[in-house]
Amino acid sequence: MNFTRITTNPKQMGGVPCIRGLRIPVATVVGMVAEGMTEAEILADYPDLQPEDLHEALRYAAAAVRERELPLVTP
Repeated sequence: MNFTRITTNPKQMGGVPCIRGLRIPVATVVGMVAEGMTEAEILADYPDLQPEDLHEALRYAAAAVRERELPLVTP
C-alpha cells in the first residue's frame, strides 16, 4: 500500500507518523474518529486537514494493525 499523505520525520513529533508533514499525528486523527467525531467536525477543528488526509490515516492505521499481532483479552 502506498501512503502519500503520511510522513515521518525523526526531528518532528518524535518521528511518529503525521499527516503531510504537519504536526498532526495519525493517531490523533484515528482517535477522533474512534471517539465518534464526524469528518466535518474533525476538519472544522483542524482546518489544515483535507478529507483525503482522514481517509489515508484510517487506511494507514488498518495497515499498521495488520502488520503485527496485538494481545487481546479472552473471556
